[in-house]
Amino acid sequence: MKVTLASGSPQRAEILGKLGVEFEVVVPGVEELTGGDPEMEVLENARRKARAVERDGLVIACDTDVVIDGRALGKPAGEVEAGEYLTLLSGRAHEVLSGLVVLVDGREQAGLERTTVVFKDLDEQAVERYVRFGEWRGRSGGYAIQTLGSSLIARIEGSVSNVVGLPVGLLADLAPGLFERAYQP
Repeated sequence: MKVTLASGSPQRAEILGKLGVEFEVVVPGVEELTGGDPEMEVLENARRKARAVERDGLVIACDTDVVIDGRALGKPAGEVEAGEYLTLLSGRAHEVLSGLVVLVDGREQAGLERTTVVFKDLDEQAVERYVRFGEWRGRSGGYAIQTLGSSLIARIEGSVSNVVGLPVGLLADLAPGLFERAYQP
């Protein structure tokens, strides 16, 4: 079965590739919802991405955001906002929410993944160093855990792959045959 990843995220593509899934990437180019209920937003954004590239086979679409105090932060617009996000997250727990939509020949399966991330107390130097490093660009909440961002985190409760950008456990639940096909001789 042909597999399409409806995402321009290199992290999502890397995760699928490491899982042995053969797929093509199609960037959906849809306008994402913002400012509403975070759970509804990530699910609807994933649904829009999936429907924008709908085709035969299996389509995987995901939307991830960082939520604190009931508000989805989105991606910072620049260095100042990235620093503000990190300062807001400093010493606190927040949720990483992902909406995942899988279309199999047009039939939709959808789910929501939550991971709690607790940041260390960050001083001004740690915030400035991370902002200068630039890893925050294009990242919900203004951070990523793959490299220097891991130094910001005290602990993670739940799916690490969700924080990276693709909740693998949820994907296995929504598309149970995907990984069996990936490793057939």
